[in-house]
Amino acid sequence: MVTRAVITLPNPVKAGKVFEVRATVAHAMETGYRTSDDGTRLPRDLVRRFECRLDGELVFAADLYAAISANPYLAFWMRAGQSCELTFSWRGDNGFEHRETRALTVA
Repeated sequence: MVTRAVITLPNPVKAGKVFEVRATVAHAMETGYRTSDDGTRLPRDLVRRFECRLDGELVFAADLYAAISANPYLAFWMRAGQSCELTFSWRGDNGFEHRETRALTVA
């Protein structure tokens, strides 16, 4: 299965200034409470954890639960003092794991 993520970063950002990061990942987010047409319960399949790391240091994390919609979208604010690498990771049920890396240019 191919997973698609969309990450939005300003480019470049100003050193020490706060900026917004937006990230979403394509995932159905099945809660485990619904049933199929034949009445069998659909198995739970959720993204459970999102993390963003700046050069390996955790800068934002979120634990996600069944109330989160499909294709979970997260937005948060951060600052950086120099150009670096941001790593985004999503982990979930049934061995789901997706990771993306973006270069962040600081001017």
